[in-house]
Amino acid sequence: MKNWHVTAAAAAMLTAGVISSPAQAQEEIIFGISAASGSLQEQTASEFARRVNEKLGDKAVVKVFDSSQLGKDKDMLQKIKLGTMHLTLPSSTMPEIAPEFALFDLPFMIKDRAHLGRIDETLFKEVLVPAAEAQGYRPLAIWENGFRQITNNVRPIDTPADLEGLKIRTPNSSWRVAMFEAYGANPTPMSFSEVFVALQTGVIDGQENPLTNIAAGKLDEVQKYLSMTGHVYSPAYPTVGITAFEKLDPEIREALAETAQEVALWAREQGEAADGELLEKLKAGGMEVNEADRQAFVDASKPLYEKFGAEVENGQALIDQALSLADG
Repeated sequence: MKNWHVTAAAAAMLTAGVISSPAQAQEEIIFGISAASGSLQEQTASEFARRVNEKLGDKAVVKVFDSSQLGKDKDMLQKIKLGTMHLTLPSSTMPEIAPEFALFDLPFMIKDRAHLGRIDETLFKEVLVPAAEAQGYRPLAIWENGFRQITNNVRPIDTPADLEGLKIRTPNSSWRVAMFEAYGANPTPMSFSEVFVALQTGVIDGQENPLTNIAAGKLDEVQKYLSMTGHVYSPAYPTVGITAFEKLDPEIREALAETAQEVALWAREQGEAADGELLEKLKAGGMEVNEADRQAFVDASKPLYEKFGAEVENGQALIDQALSLADG
C-alpha cells in the first residue's frame, strides 16, 4: 500500500500555511490528526486516504499527518476553519465546539458498537451535525476511537474510590475533567503527544484511553496497571471547515464525504476485532490487568447526566433518545 503519510519537514511547511495551490494539477487534501502512528484513528485515516485517492486518481491526493505534526486538536480545528488545512479528526474536543457532542462524554452512554451505529443514523445526523455546522464545522462521519480504560502506576482501579487523589491525564475536555473530579481523581488535561513523557517523569500518575491508543503510544512501557473500566466510548469525527470545504471541486467534496461514511463501519469492525489482540499485547508488555466494578462507576456517574440535562439545550431529551436506541 502506498504510504500517504508526510515527513515532519513537510508538516512544518504546512504549519506556516503552505498548502497546494488550485493552479497545481493535483490538489493536495491535508488531513491532520493528533493520534499516534499505529493507532486505530491513524489506520482509519490512512484507509480513508487510500480509498479517496483511488477514486480521484490524478485529480487530488489526501495526505495524512499523524501524531500532532500539524498542531494540537484545537489548533487543527482552527486551521480547517481558516482553510490552511482541509480535514482533522477531533474526538473529546468537539463539545467545546458544540456542547451537544458531550453526549458521548457521558459515562456508559454507549452500550456497544451497534448502539453507536443507531445513534449515527439518527441523533448524529439530525442533531449533532447541524450543531457543529452552526459553528462553521461539518463532521462527515463518526469513526471509531474506542472504549476508554484507565492506566496508572499506583494501584489497580476497581472502584472510583481507588482514584482518590491520583493525577490522571484527561483530554482537554471540560466534561472529562468533570467526570474524573466526580470520581475523586485529580484530572490533569494535556495533549496526548505529551503523555508518555509526563508518565515517565511522574508528572502524572495515570491516564485513560482506548486500548488502541495505549498500545500505539507504548504506554505499557511507563504504566503498570490497566483497569478495564470501559467508562466512555469515544468516537472520532473526520471534520472539515465549511467555508474551505465548499471551495473544493464538487467531485472532491463528494469523494471525501462518501468515503468518510464508508470507512466508519470499517473502523468499528477493525476496533472490535483488535480489542482482544491489543489486550494480550499489553499484558505481554508487563501490564497487570483487572476488571473494574462497573456498577460502582455507573453509580458515581449520575452527576454527569444531571449536568448534561441541565446545561445542554434539550439535554435530557438527547439522553432519553440515545438510551432508547441501546437495544435497537
